[in-house]
Amino acid sequence: MKRHIKYQVDAQADWGAMVGEQPGCERLFSCIQCGTCSGTCPVSIYMDLSPRRIMALVREGFRDDALASKTIWLCASCYSCSVACPQKISVTDVMYALKREALSKGILPKDLAIPVLAQEFCSMVSKTGRNSEFWLVLRVALRTNPFALFTMLPVAWNLMRTGRLPLGREAIVRKWELPARAAAKGVR
Repeated sequence: MKRHIKYQVDAQADWGAMVGEQPGCERLFSCIQCGTCSGTCPVSIYMDLSPRRIMALVREGFRDDALASKTIWLCASCYSCSVACPQKISVTDVMYALKREALSKGILPKDLAIPVLAQEFCSMVSKTGRNSEFWLVLRVALRTNPFALFTMLPVAWNLMRTGRLPLGREAIVRKWELPARAAAKGVR
């Protein structure tokens, strides 16, 4: 990501407040920029922006920069940042909120398969209420790198042979109740 000077006039001041209203993000504006989240993150060395920088961008309203960052997709959801945060901010939940918004706006990095995985997983669960690993991996590979299937074939064969990779698709009973339950609990 190209680094350049940010001007407050380029920010969307109300966007940070909107993110702060998402479930789990309520303490976003309590951030004191201590850097503990970045220091405890096991994958921060692979990120283009540190978690601390993402928090600052979100709070100040730099929506485009925060959503275009690969950092939100590389978050391992390990919650080490949230556990270590002296202000008790759930940085992981902020990352999830940013992922959801990036998905809904179609702001996805081209060189990462993680957003495709998220889209396919959500699509599969919304249709059947369950995740089928075989079909999920197949759909992600077909959308990102079909040739990778050839390298996965020996492992897939061994898993199928031992009964650990079923080809069938399961569906939950009364799956039509899922959205109603999620809305009742405030899940987005």
